[in-house]
Amino acid sequence: MMKSLPAVILPIALLAGASDAALAQVKPKPVATVTVRPDGTIAATPKPQTPADTAKAMAQAERQAIQSDLAWTSFYNGAINGEVSERMVTAIKAFQKDIGAKDTGVLNPQERTALAEAARKLQDNVGWKITTDMVTGARIGLPLKLLAKTTSDANGSKWSSATGTIQIALDRRKEAGATTASVASTEKKAFARKTDYSVVKPDFFVLSGMQGLKKFYIRGQTSNNEVRVLSIMYDQATEGTMIPVTVAMSSAFNPFPGSSTTQDGPPRKKVEYSTGIVVNANGTILADRQAIDGCESVIVAGYGNADKGAQDETGDLALLRLYGASGLQALSIGEGAAKSDVIVTGIADPQNQGGGNVASSMTAVTGSGGSETVLSPSPALGFSGAALTDSDGKFAGVAKLRQVVIAGPGVPANQSSFVPAATVRDFLRANNVTTASGSSNAKAAVVRLICVRK
Repeated sequence: MMKSLPAVILPIALLAGASDAALAQVKPKPVATVTVRPDGTIAATPKPQTPADTAKAMAQAERQAIQSDLAWTSFYNGAINGEVSERMVTAIKAFQKDIGAKDTGVLNPQERTALAEAARKLQDNVGWKITTDMVTGARIGLPLKLLAKTTSDANGSKWSSATGTIQIALDRRKEAGATTASVASTEKKAFARKTDYSVVKPDFFVLSGMQGLKKFYIRGQTSNNEVRVLSIMYDQATEGTMIPVTVAMSSAFNPFPGSSTTQDGPPRKKVEYSTGIVVNANGTILADRQAIDGCESVIVAGYGNADKGAQDETGDLALLRLYGASGLQALSIGEGAAKSDVIVTGIADPQNQGGGNVASSMTAVTGSGGSETVLSPSPALGFSGAALTDSDGKFAGVAKLRQVVIAGPGVPANQSSFVPAATVRDFLRANNVTTASGSSNAKAAVVRLICVRK
């Protein structure tokens, strides 16, 4: 007696007598790929990460800095607030197209550096500076190189170019019961303005349009029966220069400092990334002290937890120690002064390289920055503690990334300086660290440091 076919192949056997036409109409169903956990349960298939997802995983400070740089380069026209939007992603893609890169909507470290450098040059060209108006106490950003005249009285301050093509005014007045809606209505009617854009919120208002032959932009706010209004007017011939300046001024304007906006920047994240430099094969790692400040644990990617050692608050240096690690390659911290042009080698934040852990290098120049020597352009997030070498491979110092206020209320951006080689060598000697076995291969000697906070 013939045995029956197994159930799993019975449907195929039944099709054996079907016509070719009938078979042609049988379409195979797509096979779903699933991940089975060790306990036998099925894990959900992760959705592909979008550019917006990547941006949301960044620190808000970095998103704000990107928006600010995109605004300065005229790719972004919106609030510099760190909020992820389609407008921000579109601006990133436009910048990438402009430099001949693939428009992914996610900046790689080289693209991020190029964007920051382009924005910095434009800021330098107009003399951009965040300052405090001495009459009102308001925080305001000004293109000082474009402004030749300044006047002030009890009602505010005014700035203008030599020929009057650019005019900026910060006015204040007492107005009982004033609201942003009532003040916006008054400003619309003044000077026969023709308003083509208007946003009125409970806490601020924005107007723009034409006033005579000039473009105008107005941003105002009220507090305790006092009105403060920033007005920007410029000839249409200066539009190419003034549009990014106006976006930056709008975001930088804080008419009532201390009432709601702080200048301390956002809180530290629970997980932050920086770069460490292996200085000997015994597992001693040089780090930026502030980058590992307040960490409950410091993890060296690929090796495990490291113990904290000596710290130098003046030079912002710190030592870490890995026990039982093998295969470490140290960097030579040898004697002598390096050249002024340097190569900065570090490991960018994983969000800036698609989750990767690859060491990369960029060129930078050193310059005076008050009490510190600064690097220009500033490296990407994750490069705090990066190694500086010259074109001959000679050690030049350790990079430090700090946050400074740029366009936008309380918006921090990266500004980098570095600890010179001589200071580093003195610190290592004072803590009996031997570095004689090092090499000049900086990429092989840097490691990613992961700071985990409570």
